[in-house]
Amino acid sequence: MDVDPGTVAPRYHSGFGNQFSSEALPGALPTGQNSPQKAPYGLYAEQFSGTAFTVPRHEARRTWLYRIRPSALHPRFEPLARQLQGGPLGEPTPNRLRWDPLPLPASPTDFVDGWVAMAANAAPDQPAGCSLYHYAANRDMDRVFYNADGELLLVPELGRLRVLTELGVLDIQPLEIAVIPRGLKFRVHLPDGQARGYLAENHGMALRLPDLGPIGSNGLANPRDFLAPVAQFQDSSASTVLVQKFLGRLWGCELDHSPLDVVAWHGNNVPYKYDLRLFNTLGTVSYDHPDPSIFTVLTSPGTVPGMANMDFVIFPPRWMVADNTFRPPWFHRNLMNEYMGLIQGAYDAKAEGFVPGGASLHSCMSAHGPDAETCAKAVAATLTPSRIEQTMAFMFETSQVLRPSRHALECAQLQPGYDACWASLPSTFDPNRRTP
Repeated sequence: MDVDPGTVAPRYHSGFGNQFSSEALPGALPTGQNSPQKAPYGLYAEQFSGTAFTVPRHEARRTWLYRIRPSALHPRFEPLARQLQGGPLGEPTPNRLRWDPLPLPASPTDFVDGWVAMAANAAPDQPAGCSLYHYAANRDMDRVFYNADGELLLVPELGRLRVLTELGVLDIQPLEIAVIPRGLKFRVHLPDGQARGYLAENHGMALRLPDLGPIGSNGLANPRDFLAPVAQFQDSSASTVLVQKFLGRLWGCELDHSPLDVVAWHGNNVPYKYDLRLFNTLGTVSYDHPDPSIFTVLTSPGTVPGMANMDFVIFPPRWMVADNTFRPPWFHRNLMNEYMGLIQGAYDAKAEGFVPGGASLHSCMSAHGPDAETCAKAVAATLTPSRIEQTMAFMFETSQVLRPSRHALECAQLQPGYDACWASLPSTFDPNRRTP
């Protein structure tokens, strides 16, 4: 309906990858033809494609939009004076890195101005890879934004977000995520007045649910728990600034209407949200710590079998019941590259230094694992069933090496002494003692 989307509770469709249909006015969706000569209510038909036209049918993502004004109705875009924070990428480094939370802004800053580039493994014009950002904002957006460089995965850590999109409204809060398709227009309001969190910009194949294989029919994230918005539109002649991110730079133009004017739509190239607390966590019931792949919520497949372009992995509350097993994550070296964040609580592999809003980067073959304090406690622990509570850590994992931005390498939040958390690991080797 034509109402202020900042004041009305959103409604949702349920399911992942579904061919949804939604109309804010009765009969606004044509029947039997996608782009009729004359659409109902005098609307314009517009196709919003998220994949190439010739991909296999099961890969295709597209949505038909029936809108008050076509997206083509805009003047020339010009580069904006204010660009994204973070600057260019810095020199590659094999070192382990960790950051404290970025500060909330002191001056009025909306969601887009609050982006800070932290790391990337491909230029925005490449058909693979990802770019990682943190955001911190304290003002509602009065402009509208779309990202031509990739789909966006939003991970709030502090404060709620109301995401007003062309297809409807998504309300998300910490412990929920949202995915915005490449090119979809949206603005972000801040119900709590300020917000902070993480962003992954996926340049590769669209995020999807991982295959379950031997797991079977149930487990991990269930399709029915993903929610897509119901149609809601604005019919406004107020001046609106439209901003796009194109090959890493921000461009803008001024419209004489709201571009959030889609009255009806049908398709599967849609924004969606998911509550991380609904994840069906699986783990060992005998011995050994499971690999992090068992906690994958969403994946963007890569070109090499078994190596994802990007995985989104979480470490939620869960039971630990393994016998005769070192229960925190093992000491390990991986082919993949791990950028971790923390939404709430503490991470079970770190005793201190890794806090909500912070982040760490462990690159390809970088040795890491539990810090000295966590290791000592785990070795001495009595192995009774225990539950990890009040926590939610996550990981953007990618097959390509992530290069930190210059800002990430030079900012005050970079912890210079991160390596010290392993420095006190003692040698407990005793050639005369075979059994523990």
